[in-house]
Amino acid sequence: MKRLDQNDTSGLYEIYCYTEVTQNSSQLPFLDTNKLSKLFTSENTYTLIAEWDGMTVGHITFILETKPRIKHCAGIAIAVHPKFHGKGVGKALMEEAINQADNWLNLVRLELEVHADNDIAIGLYEKLGFNLEGRKKLSTFKAGRYIDTLIMARIHPNYG
Repeated sequence: MKRLDQNDTSGLYEIYCYTEVTQNSSQLPFLDTNKLSKLFTSENTYTLIAEWDGMTVGHITFILETKPRIKHCAGIAIAVHPKFHGKGVGKALMEEAINQADNWLNLVRLELEVHADNDIAIGLYEKLGFNLEGRKKLSTFKAGRYIDTLIMARIHPNYG
């Protein structure tokens, strides 16, 4: 695992070329490489990537808040290359994100949104201490229909 640098964005682009990845994100298929690069390298993001034999196989991105009264909160976004689903990459990325949040980034609250039909991801998030906080009804258009999005969050154990 390492911090994303400018040379790594082509690996992220490859991950987002897969339908099964874009369907579980809020992105459209066939992202422009410049737009993708900006998503992961803006000033308020902090991205870690997982590699296997030099290939980018996943990422986790913190969307850091810049307003003083909510700087202790961050959103997270994660994606794993489909060939590496079920191999522990997502869990490793999430565990490292929690470590970074708790011990380095001084974050108290991590929050994420997940499609309500993504049972595997929801199960992982729950195992790692994320709790359901809300449901956005029919908020995402996926595969020709509207589905709900769940809002989940984890509070640092020292504060929860």
